[in-house]
Amino acid sequence: GDGHYKHDPKKWDADINAILGKKFPYFASIGNHDVKKWHGADGYQEVIEERFKRLKISWDGDLGVKSAFHYKNIYFIMVGPGIMGEDHAEYIDDLLDEDTSIWRICCWHKNQTRMQVGGKKDETGWEVYEEAREGGAIIATGHEHSYSRTHLLSNMESRTIASTSDTLEIRRGRTFAVVSGLGGKSIRAQKQKGNWWASIYTADQGANFGALFGIFNRNGEANMAEFYFKDITGKVVDRFWVRSKVGN
Repeated sequence: GDGHYKHDPKKWDADINAILGKKFPYFASIGNHDVKKWHGADGYQEVIEERFKRLKISWDGDLGVKSAFHYKNIYFIMVGPGIMGEDHAEYIDDLLDEDTSIWRICCWHKNQTRMQVGGKKDETGWEVYEEAREGGAIIATGHEHSYSRTHLLSNMESRTIASTSDTLEIRRGRTFAVVSGLGGKSIRAQKQKGNWWASIYTADQGANFGALFGIFNRNGEANMAEFYFKDITGKVVDRFWVRSKVGN
């Protein structure tokens, strides 16, 4: 979310195309700064839909608000709790109960206070976090302008740690959450802490802009992935592995 703070979806899309190309698989959930230009002609949703059509990716629902799709054996659920739409938790629950994918990722923009390390307040409710966890889905969020990743948790609301290993074995009932918010607008200081955090990268740690990368099917193993957060200087500040046991 928060594609372009000047409310210019076409410019945002053009920047993506200039660097990554028109057929790069770029997906997005609605951010609070996207609401003004989300719907309508040349809105964020329209340019995202155009990309999906170019890539021949079909989706169900209101794209980026309450939607789901499969891409290369990964099941994405893109929702907008705290921003747009209703009953997101029930939607996540229903879809994850029905789906059989080994890899599933739930993406939304906003956070709960304890699920980020900056100054954001509770804005989504715990239900979306808990339903994603129950379904064994990786939780990917933004909003706060820093990077943070939890350990493997067996309860999101109470931040109950299931394991502190750098190889996270996700399954129904156990997962982790990531905030990747260093896309370029600003870098904020750390205001929250807790033993459930495995990695924190804010202005207090000298953070630079960067992104979280994931390599699936690592070493030919369908249920293994390697993740790393890399900043624009080339520094890798977090590296971890995820083994999916969803379905086992």
